[in-house]
Amino acid sequence: MRSILIVEDESSIRSFVVINLKRAGYNIYEAESGEEALVTLAANPDIRLALLDLMLPGMDGFELCRQIRAANPGMGIIMLTARTQEVDKVTGLMMGADDYVTKPFSPTELIARVDALFRRIGGEDDAERTEIRGGPFTLNTRNRTLTKNGELVKVTQVEYAIMKTFMENPGKALPREEIMSLVWGREDFGDLKIVDVNIRRLRLKIEEDTARPKYINTVWGYGYKWESNFSGGLDSR
Repeated sequence: MRSILIVEDESSIRSFVVINLKRAGYNIYEAESGEEALVTLAANPDIRLALLDLMLPGMDGFELCRQIRAANPGMGIIMLTARTQEVDKVTGLMMGADDYVTKPFSPTELIARVDALFRRIGGEDDAERTEIRGGPFTLNTRNRTLTKNGELVKVTQVEYAIMKTFMENPGKALPREEIMSLVWGREDFGDLKIVDVNIRRLRLKIEEDTARPKYINTVWGYGYKWESNFSGGLDSR
């Protein structure tokens, strides 16, 4: 069963989230603090996704997100926050969150975000193709890993999905809206900042010089392009 950890100190909000996700078919674990969440995650390795409130007693959601991401790059993480300031959204994403939902939110919106992220971490790739290669990079679609010059690059499953989208479209300028649709499964295109921040985070992992990116180039006022001026291509071995 698909298991989720809900970390929320307000019992009314936590109950609301738990009831709706259970109705959607998810198995739920609950925690009221960051410290309790880490214990719960360690004891339940079947948890694949965490919903984290930003304002928690003791360890806040930012630090909890950072610790979860450091221990488990493949974990799906969605931040729940009442804050609307741009800096909070960016901080959460840079700490390793895959998505965020701003309170108040509807059950439909929350379930849609959770469903989309579970698809990203669930491995819905083409079973016939196991590798995509481009320049120094190899994307293994069977175990969902990325290597650069044979060295493993630790990426989240959203970052993996971004890399897959780029490497399947070498040299093509992709608008932010298309990247959001392909990676997050979102059609409303509300806040495209989530695309920019995740690409900024990915550049930190794959570029030699983020001030002069060689692989992911910005197409100003439009989106991004994966540079294909190196040898490589698709490999179906």
